[in-house]
Amino acid sequence: MGEGPGTELGRTLRSARDISGKSLKAIAEPAGISPAYLMKLERGEVVSPSPHVLHRLARELGVAYTDLMRLAGYIVPEAESRRSGVLAQALSSQDLTEDEARAVAAFLKAYRSGGR
Repeated sequence: MGEGPGTELGRTLRSARDISGKSLKAIAEPAGISPAYLMKLERGEVVSPSPHVLHRLARELGVAYTDLMRLAGYIVPEAESRRSGVLAQALSSQDLTEDEARAVAAFLKAYRSGGR
């Protein structure tokens, strides 16, 4: 993955999908986009996805819409997007490397499946 404008958004989408344990198709279709488009988003190849697409992806992935909007470069009022608390800070992917994000995603996936 390159370090272009959509890279952090792409990492977040991929991590959330990995944590959910769902395929590209299982997330893309209910969100009203193609699996190929979701793959491009995850790779950071889409610079400005529409807010409508981000809203549907947030719903399907169980992530905050405001976080996806901010990562996509949209201006989000602070009052609506402020995270607080130690847990929220610890779970923020903002300062994670790609390897750390994958490790966290793998841990959560294993934890949620009961260690199977």
